[in-house]
This record gives sequence, C-alpha cells and structure tokens, in this order.
Amino acid sequence: MEYITLINDYLWTWLVIPLLVCCALWFTYKLGAFQFRHIGMMIRQLTESNKTAKKPAEEGSISSFHAFVVSLASRIGTGNLAGVASAIFVGGPGAVFWMWIMALLGSATAFAESTLAQYYKVKVKGAYIGGPAYYMYYGLHKRWLGVIFSICMIITFAMANQIMQSNQISASLSDTVGVSSLSVAIVLAAMIGIIILGGIHRIAKVSSYIVPFMAVAYLILAVYVIISNITLIPDVLYTIVSSAFGVQQAAGGAIGITIAQGVKRGLFSNEAGEGSAPNAAATAETSHPVKQGLVQALGVFTDTLVVCTCTAVIILLSGVYQSSDADGIILTTRALETHVGPWARYFVSAAIFFFAFSSIIGNYYYGETSVRFLTPHRRYMWVFRGITVATVIVGGLMSLDDVWAIIDLCMCSIVLLNIYSILRLSPKVSKLWENYNEQKQKGLDPEYHKDMIPEDANDVKSWQ
Repeated sequence: MEYITLINDYLWTWLVIPLLVCCALWFTYKLGAFQFRHIGMMIRQLTESNKTAKKPAEEGSISSFHAFVVSLASRIGTGNLAGVASAIFVGGPGAVFWMWIMALLGSATAFAESTLAQYYKVKVKGAYIGGPAYYMYYGLHKRWLGVIFSICMIITFAMANQIMQSNQISASLSDTVGVSSLSVAIVLAAMIGIIILGGIHRIAKVSSYIVPFMAVAYLILAVYVIISNITLIPDVLYTIVSSAFGVQQAAGGAIGITIAQGVKRGLFSNEAGEGSAPNAAATAETSHPVKQGLVQALGVFTDTLVVCTCTAVIILLSGVYQSSDADGIILTTRALETHVGPWARYFVSAAIFFFAFSSIIGNYYYGETSVRFLTPHRRYMWVFRGITVATVIVGGLMSLDDVWAIIDLCMCSIVLLNIYSILRLSPKVSKLWENYNEQKQKGLDPEYHKDMIPEDANDVKSWQ
C-alpha cells in the first residue's frame, strides 16, 4: 500500500484538491453565491418536497424528499464518525476548518451536479434513473466517458466504500462486545443482501426510517456534550481555526497535511463533486431540475456543518486525540467515553452500525445505477449484488490505513471525471438557474418543460 499512498499524495495535492476548489469557486460565482443567500429557499424546498412525499407518486418513481434521504443515507455514515476522527488524528484540529470551507463552497458543486442529473434523467420501466454517466452521454455526447465513469463508480462505491463501512462496523462491535470482525461482517452481508433485493423503493423506505432516527439520536447526545462543556467551546473553535492556518501545526508537521485531510475526509463524508449523490437526485419526481439541486445542496450542509462538527467537538473537548494512538471509530468512542462514561461505547457501536448500514444501502444504489447504464441484462445485476455482499465481508478483515488508501485512490478517478463534465456543462446549470428564478420572480411555482431551452430538446429525454 506504500506505493498507493505515494500516488494518492501526489494526485490529491497537485490535481484533485485544486480542481475541487476551482470548481466550487466557479459555481459559487456563476450562481451568485446562492448557498449563502438562499439557505431559506433550500429549507423551504425540502419542506415542500416532504409534503409531496406523503402523496402517491407516479408508479415507479420516488419523491424528491425520498431521493434526498437516499443521498443523505450515503453521506451520513462512517465519514461523520470515523472520517472526522481520522482527519483530526492525521491532520490535527485544523482539518475540521477545511472540511467546513469545502462544505460551504462545495454545496454549489453539489447543486450543479444534482441539477444536471435531474435535467438529463431518463425513464426506464416507469422509474427515473440518471447521474453523471447520463449527463456525460446526453449532455456531452460522450457515451465512452459515461462508461468509464460507471466502471469507476462501481469500483468506488460498490467495493471501496462498502469495505470502509463494513470495516468500521466490525471494528466498533469487535471492540465493544468482543465479537470477531469476520462474524460481524458475515451477518452484516446477509442483512444487506435482503435489503438490496427490494430495489430503490425498499432502499428509500428503509433509509427514510433509519437516517432521521440515527441522526437525531446522535445529535441529541452531541448537544448534551456541548452544553455540558459550553464554556470550553470558544477554546475549541480557536484551536480549530489556529491549527488550520499553522499557528498550531498538524501532527504531520505541515499545513498541507491539514488541508489535504480536511478536503479528503470532507469529500468522503459529504460527497460534493464526487458524482455519487446525483444518482439518487435523478430518481426524484419533481417539477423543475433546480428544486432537487437545492435540496441536495442542503444535504452537504447537514452532513458536514452539523453532523461532522458535532463529532469534531466531541473529540476535541475530550483531548484524547493528543495522547491516544487510536484512529477512526475507536478514537470517537474513546472521546465520547470521557464525556458520558463507559456506556458510550455501546451507543457508538449502535450509531456506527446504523450510519454505516444506511451508507451501504445508499452506496449500493449508486453502483446499481452504473450497472444499468452499462448493460440492461439482469444477470449482470445479480453478479453486482454478489460482489457487494462479498466486499462487505472483506471489509471486516482489512486494516483502516489500507482501506483509506484504496478509497482515496478510487475517489480520485470519479472526482476528476465528474468535475470535468460539470464544468463543461456549467452553461446548462446557469440557464436552468435563470429559468427557475424568472418563474419565482413572477410568483409561480417553477415548472420546467423541455421546450424552454429549445437547443437541448433532442438531448433531454424527460420533461415533456
């Protein structure tokens, strides 16, 4: 893995991070910094989509709210508990600051990719599907690029990310109750197999129950810890900011490590620009592509600025990260134990199980969408499902360092392909944003029809 780590360091330092930052700044500029000016609009759109979710949707489709929940299920996972811990362990407290910055800017990227996914979605057997592979095909007219992206997507989400989720569930339960990692992985794989056989509707239903429950329970405990240590919060914030700019150097001795860890672990958690969430965004039944873009942008804020920050505060308040050699979920567990006692390990084990379990479900759907883009034959879907179950088992047996090395390399491929594509299609994003705002200014509930941008009529397969 040493060579993979060296390759990762080079690619992230000189290519991936600069591109992510430039792309986020570009869409922030093109869209008038909407993520800072229209947070209320995002929240209202989510509220409206939740009301729609209670009404019967068109057969084969899911609501905008359920699509948001599926993508949030993938976002809220081990990245929020284990990823934040690893970022602090390797890059110091300042890594959290760079996670915040990338979330604030990256929400514009998330908006762009999800809006494009809605715009170029297609209907297959009564259900909408879409994502980067589809806007590469129909928007850029490069099917070959969509094929490459789909293959990379399958490797990243159906294999690498699944290994991480399984790895941290197994590590947590093994540390808490002494069960072997292999036993945990086998039971987990069986549970996942049962769920994924039900398709996107079962995935959406399961996620809509699990995600709110696990997020609320974890946030309640985090708020308790914060209130109990309220006088120390200014010191924690100062530590984060000062470390980010080198006043207190990262463990690795270089501010570059701090930035890299913040960006990499932030991306693993919120997925802004990675090209994963658009696969869920495309499945929604909504009246305008921009509506789902707004909802997905809010998901980035929810993931990083709320859930990841809670984990960071818990760890930094404990001080455990300064003296412990624990990494990942074990570090988070040790930190929480210092605040609420030994029972915290059982709570964290339950939390990481639900977080990671829902992420495995969401990640599976991203891979399924890619398989469908590559081939219509169902026998390949069964092969893919078998691979998903197998990788869940493998994940329980690997070391955390090896898992992070594999994930970082896989993320490079899909980020580079996706960023290239959405930058090329940025004029479409701008036109859709203008169309949406023109209707809003007239007091209308925005609706899109394919004749509103006539030059795209042949490329857009939905929106009759």
